[in-house]
Amino acid sequence: MATIDLRTEIKEFLSSRRARIMPEQAGLPAYGGNRRVKGLRREEAALLAGISVDYYVRMERGSLSGTSDEVLEAVASALHLDEAERDHLFQLARQSRTPRRARRRPVATVRPALHQVLAAITDAPAWICNGRYDVLATNPLARALYAPMLTEPRRPANTARFVYLEPEAARAFFVDYDRIASDVAAKLRMEAGRNPHDEDLIALVGELSTHSELFRQRWASQDVRLHRSGRKRLHHPAVGRLDLDVESMDLPTDPGLLLNVYTAPTGTPTADGLALLASWAASQEKPASELRSRS
Repeated sequence: MATIDLRTEIKEFLSSRRARIMPEQAGLPAYGGNRRVKGLRREEAALLAGISVDYYVRMERGSLSGTSDEVLEAVASALHLDEAERDHLFQLARQSRTPRRARRRPVATVRPALHQVLAAITDAPAWICNGRYDVLATNPLARALYAPMLTEPRRPANTARFVYLEPEAARAFFVDYDRIASDVAAKLRMEAGRNPHDEDLIALVGELSTHSELFRQRWASQDVRLHRSGRKRLHHPAVGRLDLDVESMDLPTDPGLLLNVYTAPTGTPTADGLALLASWAASQEKPASELRSRS
């Protein structure tokens, strides 16, 4: 993939969201038993949004540059967009208004203060990534947790690459592999709406599309997701099953970076597993520290 074309992104996103809504779901009569289109017709979507058919057709052909926020809100409501989809639509419109050439975004530098924050979190895996899923900084427990992924020689390690290009390892590691794969593709699609001119993101999407049929399928779905709280179930090769609560937080002073922290309620098997993981991590790092002290 040489570039992410905004007009194509807009066209495919709007048409895919329109196709999933049947007239009866939108409160419209379904005239005629033989409908040629899946979901709403364009004129029905325009009616629900309160705009002319010509205006809606122009939008769905990829032109959002002159579209007001009020019209975007109306279309989002007509197509039953959720929070992530609405945000994605507005990002696509924002990018349409300020076209830029493709550029390489430098790998974000994690400030020393953020490394200190990670080091201060001693009882939970914590790590920082960007919107491309590059792993930029970890605390010792996160390095131990993601040891199967961090063994790849390429730096920075990348979660999306691990999920789609190391599928056997990823399936053994992620209990809910199919959901994880869908989420990763959907969050990358969200990032593409925010930064469609990022050459590294374009290259990553192209690499995954070339080597993974599953990624091509998930990418073509046009689904988008926000980074939010949730549950992640892993099978760690050293400590077994871990059911972790995930908090994923934007860092306002470091745009584009996310802090991820995994925890478990006290007294649960997963809490015991994290304690065991901490001991395992210490045993793995001890030989290296002893070697440094002898030197």
